[in-house]
Amino acid sequence: MAPQAGEGSGWNGMFAGVGVLDCIAKAHPCLTRAHRKMADYVLRNPFRAATLRIEELAGEVGVSVATANRFARALGFDGYPQFRAELAKGYESTLAPVERLRHELQRPSSCLSTMAGALEEDLHNLEATRQSLSAEVCTRAVDLILAARRVLVLGFGSSAYLAGLLQHGLDAYCPGVQSLAQAGGPTHAARQLSRVGSGDLVIAIAFPRYLDDTVQLAALARTQGAQVLALTDDATSPLVPLADVVLYIRANRQFAAASNAAVLAMIEALCGAVAYRANDSLNAAQHLTQSVMPWLYRDKLLASAPPVQPAPGRPKSVRQHAVARSN
Repeated sequence: MAPQAGEGSGWNGMFAGVGVLDCIAKAHPCLTRAHRKMADYVLRNPFRAATLRIEELAGEVGVSVATANRFARALGFDGYPQFRAELAKGYESTLAPVERLRHELQRPSSCLSTMAGALEEDLHNLEATRQSLSAEVCTRAVDLILAARRVLVLGFGSSAYLAGLLQHGLDAYCPGVQSLAQAGGPTHAARQLSRVGSGDLVIAIAFPRYLDDTVQLAALARTQGAQVLALTDDATSPLVPLADVVLYIRANRQFAAASNAAVLAMIEALCGAVAYRANDSLNAAQHLTQSVMPWLYRDKLLASAPPVQPAPGRPKSVRQHAVARSN
């Protein structure tokens, strides 16, 4: 039987070690009609319920604030705040941006101060990331990339875009670079990773909120014998136990789960280090430039510019004439 209001020891006693949703399910038959209404809502919407203040939850369910508080007490909690805190366990990283936004919306601000604050936050992220770098880890990361038979870049959600940019940056200097963040999603990535083995490198990108697909596929690559280079934020990241080398990136963001700006900066830095260390990197860069030249607007303009007779006393090159025409 569920503890009654005022007992306050149910969670610490009867329900110790039991998840809050299991607690609600077990207590459900003994709850009052109003409390069952609350229970049904929380069981159907546990994540949303964990984000709501007591007034908001009561309004969505259609009960009074007092009923919502008594519901928490009927489950053995001291009150709604303790109930909500317990419900939010396991959702901490997911809920963090919501809670930060809720806090910030209570303070007066302007668009300018919000944007400036975001840029300042990224500056702090970049500085903290720079200070955390070590020569050994940077060298090992570059060595893994250059020694790999194939490099497969893994990331989903916003990290899928970062994976594409990393693949783009490495492509000129590594013979076989592939982004697994494609239209086929995780199943496509799993098919590709089923063929990796010793000599291959998987670069896994994951930040809060960590996507389970990325973690599970990185684990698959590891069991296949591939090495793993992780780009992530903290030693508690689920990628860390799976990785041979980890590049840590501070990616705090006030109104989001993570900042992509600092991650992109690290990607560009890593690609720059690979270019510096790669064999014949100058020829590779020249070949790449020559390959894309027909698609560059200014070079097409210069190539198609007709010869021009310079004005007396003012010699003008074809380039100067073309630029003048373009302006």
